[in-house]
Amino acid sequence: MRKVILGLAISLDGYIEGPNGEFDWCFTDQDYGLNEFFSRIDALFIGRKSYEIKQQFEDGSGERIPGMPAMTEYVFSRTLRTVKTGAVLISDNAIDEARKIKAKPGKDIWLYGGAVLTEQMLEAGLIDELWLSVHPILLGSGKQLFKKQEHRINLKLLESKTYDTGLVSLRYGISN
Repeated sequence: MRKVILGLAISLDGYIEGPNGEFDWCFTDQDYGLNEFFSRIDALFIGRKSYEIKQQFEDGSGERIPGMPAMTEYVFSRTLRTVKTGAVLISDNAIDEARKIKAKPGKDIWLYGGAVLTEQMLEAGLIDELWLSVHPILLGSGKQLFKKQEHRINLKLLESKTYDTGLVSLRYGISN
């Protein structure tokens, strides 16, 4: 079965964006393992807010992140009525639909963003791995990655890598 991997940048104090939604603090000066990660995935789970932000940064070719291959995008939203050509809009039964997609043959799935979507999928036990790029900055406020959880979630360190910029890449498996 495919894995759902939450992969994102996070500040050392646990924020995924600054107080005004900014992410200008994220390093973009080198690969930081993205190309290897891209070889493992063929689908993207994304919430509405993250989808709308990503759309603002796509160029005419549809490229969002340099080197990111074409993949199926599943946009989870109760308010959007349409998404770009090739993307799949999931408006109802998000968790059930995610389970069905996860059960289909294919490579792993990148849970790209959406604090609400992440919270729902974590609570439902759909996330298999966390790949966190911990940036050496204390934002002090903004949007936190993890909200209050109903129960403990045990993690197993699968890989760690430190870069000369001070970024630390941590990959954890979720133990159920």
